[in-house]
Amino acid sequence: MADRMSKAEFIALIAMMFATIAFSIDSMLPALPEIGQELSPEAVNRAQLILTSFVLGMGVGTFFTGPLSDAFGRKPVIYGGAALYILASAVALFSSSLELVLAARVAQGLGAAGPRVVAMAVVRDLYAGRQMARIVSIAMLIFTLVPAVAPLLGAGVIALVGWRGIFVSFILFAGIVVLWLGLRLPESLPVENRRPFRGPLLADAVCQMFAHPTVRLSILVQTFCMGTLFTMLTMVQPVYDVIHGRAESFPFWFALVALISGSASLLNAALVVRLGMRRMVTWSLGAQIVITTGMIASGWVELSPDVQFGLFVAWQTSVFFMAGTTLGNLNAIAMEPMGHIAGMAASVIGAVSTVLAAAIAAPIGLLFDGSMAPLTTGILIMCTLGFALMLHMGRIEERVIA
Repeated sequence: MADRMSKAEFIALIAMMFATIAFSIDSMLPALPEIGQELSPEAVNRAQLILTSFVLGMGVGTFFTGPLSDAFGRKPVIYGGAALYILASAVALFSSSLELVLAARVAQGLGAAGPRVVAMAVVRDLYAGRQMARIVSIAMLIFTLVPAVAPLLGAGVIALVGWRGIFVSFILFAGIVVLWLGLRLPESLPVENRRPFRGPLLADAVCQMFAHPTVRLSILVQTFCMGTLFTMLTMVQPVYDVIHGRAESFPFWFALVALISGSASLLNAALVVRLGMRRMVTWSLGAQIVITTGMIASGWVELSPDVQFGLFVAWQTSVFFMAGTTLGNLNAIAMEPMGHIAGMAASVIGAVSTVLAAAIAAPIGLLFDGSMAPLTTGILIMCTLGFALMLHMGRIEERVIA
């Protein structure tokens, strides 16, 4: 890396690119009620699609951004993604219908896939081994703070200038990233190391991955785990607002939950070497089945509103915590047999699981009827399916070893 950028500055820039996704999702949460009332008063629940439409676009973009950056260089793909992200933010800013906002959010997600995916490739270009792992770990630690503060930032912007101001903050955020990147970071992939973009290679990678039983199962389980997370994200604000009447304090509770659940990555790092990735995922899903079943059972008991709210916050924390002990491990399980096509495999895994998870979460979110039933039932079903698939994966591995 050129002398223009210190390691600390590089980590900060990478963390900011990682943060594009979390900032684009979580800062929208406090705006959902106002957007629903203004753009879809006849069906305010449709405002939740603002979250899943972005995730859908991001998932589709993940298919292509990695291979494109291998062919054309890292910075051009980041520039292109940021330009699309900024243009889509401007369209959403001036939209007068929810449908146009949703279309703009899909385009935003496509654009955001550039900085998010390619940032990891930049790290891989410039560092290797333990140095790479250390940089990614520090960047991800900074990244975990973003979900904690994003709803607070969103609420602050709404209080000052209304919900449309959040899209202005997206434009400013992306502009800062692009300017910082352009002025301070040289291109990390030399022309002589680039590889042509070939559609057949991507198709072949998909076929290879879904032909491998462990990889196939891991992607399916990752889909259910991400679906659980996205379902909670789409419905958490209405639960705070409609069921518990705590819309004003929602950003503060969300920040507390995000900070606590962020420690899951530290716990996973401490235990995964001793227990193994498959066991960590299986136990996490099993624990979530028990916790969610208890949450459903608590609805059958007469409890005070404060106790009900406390139970929900604890359950929300457990769902976010589970993401930290499953998603990274599942990605590693899927990548392990695919070392010969690692770059393509990373794009395919991220894209397929994200798109399918968004497709699952969106209709569940629209079922919100002022009760916890759609949220708790949906998450219980997904965790149970994931748990069953992990047990099946274990049996397959036992047969291979035998």
